[in-house]
Amino acid sequence: MDLSGKLDALDTELRRLGRVVVAFSGGADSAFLAHRAQVVLGAAASHAVTAVSPSLAGDEEADCRALASEWNLRWTPVATDEMARAAYRANDIDRCYHCKAELMDVVGPIAAAESATVVLGVNVDDLGEHRPGQAAADERGAQFPMVAAGLTKADIRALSAGAGLRTWDKPAAACLASRVPYGTAVSVGILSRVDRAEAALRALGFRQLRVRHYDDTARIEVDVVELPAVLAAREAVVSAVKASGYRYVTLDLEGFRSGNLNDGHVGSRP
Repeated sequence: MDLSGKLDALDTELRRLGRVVVAFSGGADSAFLAHRAQVVLGAAASHAVTAVSPSLAGDEEADCRALASEWNLRWTPVATDEMARAAYRANDIDRCYHCKAELMDVVGPIAAAESATVVLGVNVDDLGEHRPGQAAADERGAQFPMVAAGLTKADIRALSAGAGLRTWDKPAAACLASRVPYGTAVSVGILSRVDRAEAALRALGFRQLRVRHYDDTARIEVDVVELPAVLAAREAVVSAVKASGYRYVTLDLEGFRSGNLNDGHVGSRP
């Protein structure tokens, strides 16, 4: 099916659902879905909801707010408390299951009150990976309309660019807990430290990045092509990361790899 056909299939799926609440994290996928739902269903039948918690980077919450304003989305930020779940804090390989369960427990009642269905910005490229969060959402009645339409990540970026959405090339931004190695307990303090460090590096001009947390050590990942730029700005980079609470600052010479903390724990990357 060509791109136009996939878009038609998405529109058909949204019309079938009728009323939707979009779990809107501000990433390229959920942003496209929220925008398209409003185009197809109108604001009265499409509601973008952003889960706000220590797991969400402050810059991402701000961007969700900005996008909602730019696109005139019906948008609501809601507080989630995955940190209250001991299984989430324990940070094993199924951490995302407990986070998504919390999301659905908070967003589900909003959808129920509107006789709507919770929809997530999952695409077909996500299906072969270790994503326990998808299972938690599926168990609680969420739908994945972009999967039903056969849309890939590349398709979503292409359609977003065609629609003039500035999120078309937005770097992936997984929840902050994904920076913490499995088995290291997640805390608000750790997530805040990672958030501050990454925000400081973005302020220096680095776009696609991760700060991996290892107690007092921060391991920085950027795209391989940006490694020389990090070294050129070494003093500013070290100062920024140390100001966030780290004692040691290291640079991963393999560069940015989404989900690389899963290596050795699960068969594929979330």
